Amino acid sequence: MITLTKINNDRITVNAIYIERIESFPDTTITLTNQKKLFVKDTEEEVKEMVIQFYKEIGLHQVQREVGDQTK
Repeated sequence: MITLTKINNDRITVNAIYIERIESFPDTTITLTNQKKLFVKDTEEEVKEMVIQFYKEIGLHQVQREVGDQTK
């Protein structure tokens, strides 16, 4: 789980596994696998770093890297 700051300054905790896409429009927009969108104050780079850290904590970081390596 990662904790983000929404545009209205509310904090929200999201299961990073459900993040499909992170974009900057300039606000950071996170699209979840169910196509719902979250608009947050955290930068795209900050969110990506939080997701990577979350994957490391639950042991998925190496799996994600190995799968990514196979698609080259």
